Amino acid sequence: MEGSTVARLLVRIRQLHRWMAPVVLLPLLVTVGTGVSYRLAKDWGGFSGEQVHWLMTLHEGEWLGPVLEPVVVLLNAIGLLWMLGTGAWLLFQNFRKQWIASRKEAGG
Repeated sequence: MEGSTVARLLVRIRQLHRWMAPVVLLPLLVTVGTGVSYRLAKDWGGFSGEQVHWLMTLHEGEWLGPVLEPVVVLLNAIGLLWMLGTGAWLLFQNFRKQWIASRKEAGG
């Protein structure tokens, strides 16, 4: 009984992870892309902060206004933590399943 409950939970988490991935992907790519571009443009490109401030405006969500900016930052963080947490859990379950199978093959 316990095994079937875990199996159902694993399937459900996998479904939720798969559903959330496309929703979370674009905001995270924008955040990473603009953050890295800003830093490299300033450090290696020789641009001033004023010249590449538009990247920070995109990166921080300033263009959404003072009301929505913190909401988007919070949702971005929750989405990242969700994907990291569920991805790590799925990976752990996969390693656990492989380890159990290898133990059975070894006769233990």
